[in-house]
Amino acid sequence: MVAGVALSLVVPSLRILVTPELVLLALLPGLVFEGAYRLRWEDLARSYGSIAFLAVPGVVISAAIVAVGLWAATGLRPELAFVVGAMVSATDPAAVIATFTRLRAPRRLIAIVDAESLLNDGTGLVLFAIAIAVVSRDIAPAEAVWLFVWTIAGSVALGAAAGFAASLGVVHAPGRGLAVALTLICAYGTYLVAATLGLSGVLGSVTAGIVLGNHGRHIGLTEATERAFDAVWEPLAAVLTALIFLAVGLAIGRSGALDALAPIAWGVLFVLIARGVVVYVLIGGAFAVLGRRRGAPALPADWLHPLFWAGLRGGVATAAALSLPLDFPDRDLLQRITFGVVVVTLLLQGSTASWLVRRIPPGDQPASTLRTT
Repeated sequence: MVAGVALSLVVPSLRILVTPELVLLALLPGLVFEGAYRLRWEDLARSYGSIAFLAVPGVVISAAIVAVGLWAATGLRPELAFVVGAMVSATDPAAVIATFTRLRAPRRLIAIVDAESLLNDGTGLVLFAIAIAVVSRDIAPAEAVWLFVWTIAGSVALGAAAGFAASLGVVHAPGRGLAVALTLICAYGTYLVAATLGLSGVLGSVTAGIVLGNHGRHIGLTEATERAFDAVWEPLAAVLTALIFLAVGLAIGRSGALDALAPIAWGVLFVLIARGVVVYVLIGGAFAVLGRRRGAPALPADWLHPLFWAGLRGGVATAAALSLPLDFPDRDLLQRITFGVVVVTLLLQGSTASWLVRRIPPGDQPASTLRTT
């Protein structure tokens, strides 16, 4: 990301067009599919409550807190403040996966962080689309709620169907090369079909990846085929991650974000407050109550700190900001606040997350075994 910012400032004549389609269509589907393929049912089942809360209501709560804070602190119109809240409400999968997969974190914690980052960007983009619709055509609250629920449910259903179909295809494919090609088709084809139907392409690709990675193994995916997948998808994910952050840096470097330091500072503050409320007050409080009732805590208290600090923003927020209509009210200001939040969370939280994770007491399977178990 820093390289992209520097490149855009040092070589301002460089003409590399960074569009939301580049990030959301060309780069993100493959990355989230690869991350979702690594998740296991047993890890998701152990923490389904935390993951479900972070992926859906946690996104809405975060967007609302950021919106109220920006409205009160900067005087931004409430509906525009909510647009910013929606853009920065979801943690970014590229940023979180790139940070946590190289750390020896507990396996269950890495599953929570990965699953949240993979699922909540889809719900965040759905919320963003609804926020844009509210500003543009003044839809009723009941219609907005129905659209939110329908889009999420439809995207998950489509992704599950694609994942089951791809599972059958890769298991019965006559060669490993064809099986790998089917995974690429599943990742990007699911996104395209969902987007064409007005659903969440990212959420569809994530669901397809989870189903393929688990159901495919259940019905006979061989180790040789899995090694072929790894040989293609691991380097591809590394390249996609690098390209996403380079694109993010290029977009931010050309935005003039430094011209809105005060609103950016407020945005970062309220993003952190919202994350703290969701993680410490709601999730931590809920598990503390459940732990007292059942005689044991459902989630180690030491995990709340890295879970809070894992709220990095990146490519998804940048793509959402870039996709704002050209005639959208206060478009430049909304983009600069969002880009500023991305820069601060990546540089501050991304560079210090490992310090927190390494201080978690041992007691669970390390995340380094996630790929082989």
